[in-house]
Amino acid sequence: MKRVSLALLALAGAAPLHAQSLLDRSPNMGGTWVPDAGVVQFNFLHRFYVTPRPNSGVINYPTFTLAVGVPAHVGLGMRYATKGTAANETEIYARWRRQIGPWAISATPAYNITLRSADGEVGMDWTSGALTLLGAVRGMSHAFGEDRARAAAAGGAVVRLNSYVAITGGFASMLGTDPGEDPAWSAGLLFVIPGSPHTFSLHASNVGGNTIQGSSRADPFVKLATTKPLYGFEFTIPLHLKRFSPWFHGSPKPVALGAPAGAAIAAEVAMAAVKFAGETVTISAGQAVRWTNRDPVEHTVTFDGAAEPGSPVIPPNGRYVHRFDKPGTYTYHCTPHPFMKGVVVVK
Repeated sequence: MKRVSLALLALAGAAPLHAQSLLDRSPNMGGTWVPDAGVVQFNFLHRFYVTPRPNSGVINYPTFTLAVGVPAHVGLGMRYATKGTAANETEIYARWRRQIGPWAISATPAYNITLRSADGEVGMDWTSGALTLLGAVRGMSHAFGEDRARAAAAGGAVVRLNSYVAITGGFASMLGTDPGEDPAWSAGLLFVIPGSPHTFSLHASNVGGNTIQGSSRADPFVKLATTKPLYGFEFTIPLHLKRFSPWFHGSPKPVALGAPAGAAIAAEVAMAAVKFAGETVTISAGQAVRWTNRDPVEHTVTFDGAAEPGSPVIPPNGRYVHRFDKPGTYTYHCTPHPFMKGVVVVK
């Protein structure tokens, strides 16, 4: 049980930021993104509005997405919207993606179990520097519970202000709208959480359930209840399955990293319970410190201000040795888990 809790706590571990979706798409669009092979992706999207006084109740519109990346740039997933076009709307889908220079294309066949509709989307995006433009065409065999096929088109843009923050907007409309049927829209502020593989967004929209059908037009039930948009957020959680291999293969073989020749090891620091045991150690110039990773997840020894080169990723049961040749105070942290901090004092 202890190993399980440690692994769950360490899900904020290092991972390629390109494995995330939020900085590449607007809130109502799936974009062309798929999880990397061997990654399980969980996205929690939550929207709400507050009813007028005197009741002032909160009406919630959550959508859960669970997907897994498989080889050949394919993702398999399921979306569950508690207040979609129909109550408790469930959609299963697959997505294939191909990158061609600045262009990315995707094909997403889907089946809406609740509405008994074969749905699909062909998406494309183009990226140049900080700008990404998105477009999609959607089809539905039984749109919104009606016995007829319909199509929709969607587009959007993302502008990345830096590596961690972006602004976005999107628009979608049915092709051949019915009376009283309004286009869907969304706008948002997107974030990468530094030192973690997670992304987060704050946004506004007139869409409740974020399935292919639900994000293709304004939610008519929301329109009946309020003239204001829904506000909300989305949080992404990638689970890299290789991190859990120690559960099934026992303790990995020890790995020695960065051991300089002739280094006299004067201090030992264990990485355990997602912290450096013995946060401050004191040694003499010319001596070395050895760090041992006793957690079931990867860590690093990263020196602040680039005072020393630091370690590569240290796997579970791995060791890293570094010799300090100059006196001084060297502060360091773990890049995947920046709350892990330590100090080496060299006399």
